Amino acid sequence: MAVDPASLLGLSAVEARDRMASGALAATDYMQACLDRIAALDGEIQAFEWIDPGFALRQAEMADAHRKSGRPTGPLHGLPVALKDVIDTRGIPTANGTVIDAGRVPERDATVVQKLRAAGALILGKTVTTELALSHPGKTRNPANPAHTPGGSSSGSAAAVAALMTPLALGTQTGGSVIRPASFCGVTGFLPSSGSIGRTGILTQSPTLDRVGVFARSVEDAAMLADVLFGHDEFDRATAPAPHPRLHAVAATEAPVTPQFAFVRSPYWHKASEACQLAMEELAEHLGEGCFETGLPDAFAEAASVRERINLAEMSKAYHRYTRDGSEQLSPRLCEALDRGSKVLAHDYIAALDWPDYLYAALGEIFQRCDAIITPAAPGAAPKGLESTGDPVFNAIWTLCGTPTITLPLFADEDGMPMGVQLVGPRGGDARLLRTARWLVKHLETDATGD
Repeated sequence: MAVDPASLLGLSAVEARDRMASGALAATDYMQACLDRIAALDGEIQAFEWIDPGFALRQAEMADAHRKSGRPTGPLHGLPVALKDVIDTRGIPTANGTVIDAGRVPERDATVVQKLRAAGALILGKTVTTELALSHPGKTRNPANPAHTPGGSSSGSAAAVAALMTPLALGTQTGGSVIRPASFCGVTGFLPSSGSIGRTGILTQSPTLDRVGVFARSVEDAAMLADVLFGHDEFDRATAPAPHPRLHAVAATEAPVTPQFAFVRSPYWHKASEACQLAMEELAEHLGEGCFETGLPDAFAEAASVRERINLAEMSKAYHRYTRDGSEQLSPRLCEALDRGSKVLAHDYIAALDWPDYLYAALGEIFQRCDAIITPAAPGAAPKGLESTGDPVFNAIWTLCGTPTITLPLFADEDGMPMGVQLVGPRGGDARLLRTARWLVKHLETDATGD
């Protein structure tokens, strides 16, 4: 029987995984559908930095042979996963979005790649990142409208999932580099709590802030992918041995009681577009007694600048080799940021390091009253033009605090461009946040259909 590529691409990652594990779907057929989609669309969207169709298909053939042998299959058996091009892959180019690293081929997989392979995932390709994962745009266009930015720095990963080129992708976030592009491109982006996923083998920009995040087309798919990545990394001191949170299992269950939400405008509400403000207010009103509005202490107005201070100071040190060996090949935007970072005074940097725990403690009362905070994922829809990746101001607080966040593609502006809703949970509450996010999506879908 002929396989319909369109029907395969419409499957959720969980559905595709289950069909491949049972033998109802061949990994080669699924991979070929993704490759055909890439061939048809990536000339315009330009989400991929590196891809080798032959290599991708050989992995799929091995996955099919493994299943037919009767051996156990992993939790991501046969699923293609695209990786942001700051994540090391053995034998596969990893250029970090800069010509200085062009032709760089790592000898070892990053910890997250090792875990993906062990879970049965297939490495589809490397996706475009902004220059050294900061703010100078790459070549990727927004699938919803190529005249608009896809966001950054994980631009290629968000666009590839949105364009149905891959069911799953990895990105990184130091400011707003997972949540914002997910919002702009109209997909689910999940950023786990600080210290949840090991970062060994990933470009270091800011050890205090850097995190790995995932892109998918549903909450369950994101939970399934993140599930295999959690855990201790002996070379990443931010991680620690801890019981596995069972993200996918918890996310797939029904909430024991109706979740409670806290609507937080944040100190940056004035930067949100009118469409974004109206959508958030309507959502809070729709949730009724299940949502209360609350403000944040005045100190949160400084969160964005404190986060930037830490980021720039640590980046100036982490990227020293780039300024030493090839500053003339860096963009003026990056050079200016590195110069600012080099001028941060030691006592200002050390003082800034106290802020994450200080601000997080101030959230304690809110989290005692709710399952999740709801707040904008970005100031609005993706801006028109490709000169900027957008403003991460609505992500800064939560990145600094180390809280888990997820953006859901629930809204669109008057032009049909996606706008996401950001849900925030307490540190370590990743599984509960995912379950709450899934409840919200299903609740709104039920209300929309009247079922």
